[in-house]
Amino acid sequence: MVARSNVADVDRSRYDFVKSEATSERLSAGLTPEIIREISARKDEPEWMLDLRLKCLDIYHRTPVPNWGPALDGLDIENIVTYVKPEGEQKSDWESVPEDIKDTFDRLGIPQAERAYLAGVGAQYDSELVYHNIQDSVADQGIVYSGIEEAMKNGWEGVIHDHFMKLVPPTDHKFAALHGAVWSGGSFVYVPAGVKLDFPLQSYFRLNAKGAGQFEHTLIIVEDGAELHFIEGCSAPKYNVANLHAGCVELFVGNDAKLRYSTIENWSKNMYNLNTKRATVGARGSIEWVSGSFGSHVGCLYPMSILAGKESTSEFTGITFAGTGQDLDTGCKVVCAAPDTKAVVNTKSISKGGGVSTFRSSVAVTPAAENASVAVSCASLMLDDESRSDTIPAMDIRNQNVSVGHEASIGRIGNDLMFYLMSRGIPEGEASTMVVNGFANPVSKELPLEYAVEMNNLIKLEMEGAIG
Repeated sequence: MVARSNVADVDRSRYDFVKSEATSERLSAGLTPEIIREISARKDEPEWMLDLRLKCLDIYHRTPVPNWGPALDGLDIENIVTYVKPEGEQKSDWESVPEDIKDTFDRLGIPQAERAYLAGVGAQYDSELVYHNIQDSVADQGIVYSGIEEAMKNGWEGVIHDHFMKLVPPTDHKFAALHGAVWSGGSFVYVPAGVKLDFPLQSYFRLNAKGAGQFEHTLIIVEDGAELHFIEGCSAPKYNVANLHAGCVELFVGNDAKLRYSTIENWSKNMYNLNTKRATVGARGSIEWVSGSFGSHVGCLYPMSILAGKESTSEFTGITFAGTGQDLDTGCKVVCAAPDTKAVVNTKSISKGGGVSTFRSSVAVTPAAENASVAVSCASLMLDDESRSDTIPAMDIRNQNVSVGHEASIGRIGNDLMFYLMSRGIPEGEASTMVVNGFANPVSKELPLEYAVEMNNLIKLEMEGAIG
């Protein structure tokens, strides 16, 4: 039995189409103080933000490229355009968005998702938000959901000043400093104390420009007793030159508050995805990460939870699929810094066609974290003899009265299982896809239905179809 070479019900062109850049404005490639000042001037930023950008630029130039993880030799920042402005200004009315951009997001299904069940939507195209809208019923509860630049001009500058790049300082690593220098777009979310939002907010990031970078900043503050589910999606067409994504996510979760942050990442396979995500959680609060990584040529992504309050919790559920030409280094970090904190990590990785999948975790337990509990589990599935899967755990335990465990398993699809499925009339390719979907089920069941379907479709493309 031979697997199908194409998948009729899933079309990769949903992601790989390219739009003309004729109406976009590009700054010069590279990284100079003049470029930084130009970005800041276009945004009419306060002086403190320009000062921060220039400080970050200095730190970037003084900080070496990381000497661990996937090779970054193919990424030359001198050839990356750090700011590309699409046509027009941000709109809150979908029909007013320029036709090419509107067609892009229509094809990606964003308006349908908004109408179906989302409380608010932000859409970024290259370096700027092109659309942002929030339901009146949500705004009436005091929830703020807008671009950061917009929020700074609408009374939130002080709050942003106190939180911006405080969880992810520019000294954290070279690409955090780069982000701080050239960031553009992203979202600001504020959920007042006690407000529980029943439907998700979503941001979608589309990088259309060739040889460019996207550097959005997401800042979310969930006050005491509040609850929020935030969804992030991203994609880009494939080019024959490197593109870069170095966004930043900072999440502040209050006492007794709850935040779920879900991501389906489907960057093209010329993308270097060097994103940084971090959350701090107050007493009895919780952060839940749900992460699906399917795209990128090279990926380095390790969402971090700082459990700063007593009885705070973190749960991380992730899936990574590394195919031909991909080196995906993913995982998470947990810091238990208060008594009775608890973290659970459950990840799955799949490698195929020579792809390299590495799970990298870091667990730190401080002396103050009496009775902390951390359980890390990672399972890897290799689908051929060419591929590779590694597990690299790191643990720094400074308290004896804690429970910390790590387990890892690496395996292949069993011949007996394949024989059973094929003996029931299922073609080999479909049988393999069924097994992989079952393996990934712990992640897909945590996603809203539409995103679980998208994740399963991406797995089908990787398993049976030709994908970029």
